[in-house]
Amino acid sequence: MAEEDYGSFVDWNQMGDLAKSSGPSKIDVKDLKECKQMARQGYWAKNHKLRAQVYQQLIKAIPCRTVTPDAEVYRDIMGKAATKKPSSLIPLPEFVDGSPVPRYCLKTEAVASVHQIINCIAGQFPDISHCPGLPAMTSLLLHFSIDEAQCFEHVSRILACNEPGKRLLDQTFLAYESNCMTFGDLANKHCTAAHKLIVATAQDVMEVYSDWQHWVLGCLPFSHMVRVLDVYLVEGYKILYRVAIALLKFYRKQKLASQGGQVNQHQQEDSDKIKADIRAFVKDIGSTVTPDKLLEKAFSLRLFSRKEITLLQLTNEKSLQQKGIVVKQKRHVQLALNPDTFTSEIVSAKEMHDIWSWIPERFALCQPQLLFTTSTHGCSLNRFYSHCEGYEPTLLLIRTTDCDVCGAFLSTDWEERKRGGNKLSFFGTGECFVFRLKPEIERYEWIVIRHPELASSIKTEDQEDMAFSEDKNADNSLKQPEKPPGELSPFLSARHFNLNSKNTSMFMAGSNDSIIVGGGDGNALYIDSELNHGRTGRCTTFDNPPLCAESFQISLLEVWGFQDSMAS
Repeated sequence: MAEEDYGSFVDWNQMGDLAKSSGPSKIDVKDLKECKQMARQGYWAKNHKLRAQVYQQLIKAIPCRTVTPDAEVYRDIMGKAATKKPSSLIPLPEFVDGSPVPRYCLKTEAVASVHQIINCIAGQFPDISHCPGLPAMTSLLLHFSIDEAQCFEHVSRILACNEPGKRLLDQTFLAYESNCMTFGDLANKHCTAAHKLIVATAQDVMEVYSDWQHWVLGCLPFSHMVRVLDVYLVEGYKILYRVAIALLKFYRKQKLASQGGQVNQHQQEDSDKIKADIRAFVKDIGSTVTPDKLLEKAFSLRLFSRKEITLLQLTNEKSLQQKGIVVKQKRHVQLALNPDTFTSEIVSAKEMHDIWSWIPERFALCQPQLLFTTSTHGCSLNRFYSHCEGYEPTLLLIRTTDCDVCGAFLSTDWEERKRGGNKLSFFGTGECFVFRLKPEIERYEWIVIRHPELASSIKTEDQEDMAFSEDKNADNSLKQPEKPPGELSPFLSARHFNLNSKNTSMFMAGSNDSIIVGGGDGNALYIDSELNHGRTGRCTTFDNPPLCAESFQISLLEVWGFQDSMAS
């Protein structure tokens, strides 16, 4: 078949170096691992015809529903119109949520073809209710299609993918919103410095992160996006997260460079302005970052597996369902902390906002609920337990007599301490962290998050993905564990990691004599039974310095819970 058959929709004048075909002209790879490696290395990136043929093979191999519309269906529906170029733009369906069709070096009239294909898809997939990524994906695939009918078939197969555990495009608002929350969780964990920048500059962090898919599917230049597509068709949705995290890292670098290494943390801007700023940066990324450099940064992220992402997605979906957020609403899901109504004797609303930005997204949707304060309930550990048991997670805040402020996000109900009987035993998950706010703000996460090599026996990412996709019981492996609805994401439970030492997973403990946060060669926090005296030091679990003076007197202690802000 002639090469021009794969480029009839392409404006070759816009293609630059990509218009010149070079490198290998054919490929015959059946081993998934080898294909994955070739996709990452850009084996077919310099030959337009070969890339189109590889895409055709990869999409044809996607496991789909029994009845999936193909090219013949498109030709039957469109009749003679299927062979003619549409003369005008047909309005896009509502489910694309206003996302425009990116040009991606297509001819002007080809944009009308994209509109026509998407409208035909809308008729064949009535269950799609929210799919903002569809215009970009359709535009990309039309670029490498012989005709509209083939593009329609390729998009249909991506939408009809039914491989267990594999998701290619969000098709409901619930899936889309949960993935925005999941991106927030991943940015918080894998991109701490950039996340801190967004928290410092944007009024609504979650509103900024709700735009993450558009950075990749819409804003990236064609030369970068097509390299992402190479890997996406082999590895799936995970690559979109990786690239978006990489973009966030590069955005921070550019922002610091433009401001002389300093960011004004006292002047927050409208979230829409930050979103527009990130979009503009991504659209112009070609001037500073090559496609290969972008992918190199994306794949440098460690401990970033499909299984981890899937478990987070499921947990966040469940959280949204419990709050009744399953269809698009006029207001965006956002941090539930209301600075006008929040009052604490220890932290300001701005400081609590900073803490709120660190916690898992599904809890950031909740309102802070004061459970215990020594100023009201007195300095008694028994009363501490009686007011805090039955709630998870909780947030511990401490102000010392020296006016230092520190604390901890604690993943698990304090009632768990009773499982150890009279013996002091640790519990909790890797979503626990400790922090200090004064004299300066700093968070210390589970050491395994920052140093994955401590979990030396964890499978490599390739092994994890292969095992995950080949597991015959994959459907079962994706089910939520039978735990209370509020239970934390299971992927951060210590039992899911092969750790070199138990010292790296001592999260929280309590007895009648004291409460402890962090263990192994010391404690991040130790508080006595009278909630009056405390100690802090380096501990193995969080690898933190002392959070304040190593021996301190407590001026005030508060414990906050997380109340469902959607509850009636």
